[in-house]
Amino acid sequence: MRYIGRFAPSPSGPLHFGSLVTAIGSYLQAKSKNGKWLVRIEDIDPPREVKGASSLILKTLEALNLYWDDDILYQSACSERYYAALQYLLDKQLAYYCDCTRQRIHNLPNSLYDGFCRNRHLCQSASQQLAIRLKQSYPIYQFTDQIQGLQNVNIANAQEDFVIHRKDGLFAYNLVVVLDDHLQGITEIVRGADLLPVTAKQISLYQLFNLPVPTYCHLPLVLDNNGNKLSKQNHAQAIDLNNLTSATVQALQFLGQIIPENWQDANQQQLLEWAIEHWDLTKVPQQNSLLPTNIR
Repeated sequence: MRYIGRFAPSPSGPLHFGSLVTAIGSYLQAKSKNGKWLVRIEDIDPPREVKGASSLILKTLEALNLYWDDDILYQSACSERYYAALQYLLDKQLAYYCDCTRQRIHNLPNSLYDGFCRNRHLCQSASQQLAIRLKQSYPIYQFTDQIQGLQNVNIANAQEDFVIHRKDGLFAYNLVVVLDDHLQGITEIVRGADLLPVTAKQISLYQLFNLPVPTYCHLPLVLDNNGNKLSKQNHAQAIDLNNLTSATVQALQFLGQIIPENWQDANQQQLLEWAIEHWDLTKVPQQNSLLPTNIR
């Protein structure tokens, strides 16, 4: 089977250094295996999206010479397919409606859902918006990540009936990411370690749908000076389009890779070609660390 990887940003702002690390890490892993690298725009949460961010992200990737294979998939165009999956799960009694409030769930031990609505047989109505929860049938207690190693999952977390469609009418990430990664034929998922805690839930969905499970590589997170994940919500600065080779080298160093001695003499394409040839996943650190301030 040919390797297929992907980069799947949400259009909540321009690319920052943390997302650059993920883009470069996923790109190099795919290209080092002579595989395909796809781009998906995860625009299923309109309240969090910034107008024009999708096109800005794509322009930045092009400026970085990170060219994607095949067409871009926009999740906002996939609602019909997502609804069909939801209806299938409801029809098979593999999912159910839930009217529990956030406050009720917050007051439960560890804020983990207790299955209160599992057997209440609630129905959606015009007057009341309900969430849809998966009836967890394939709890995953353990999996192996190619970077972070063996992961043991808390029993209660593994067994939780989690939301796959929100009360506000939006699709939940855990459902659509599985549907889209399967549709695009993704064989390995390279992404940030902030998504490591939901991986077991996603694997359980693959097993429920009887789909092949991809392998996972969770990259270390870039932290700001306060120890928080560098993110658009924390006002991370956009990538400087006038200094792309330096940013690329910083990303390579953050990922534990060696860089050419005279990288200043290389253009962006030459730098990427060198990085593909020398990419070594085993050198990627497990630990999150601060945003690098200079190039060593």
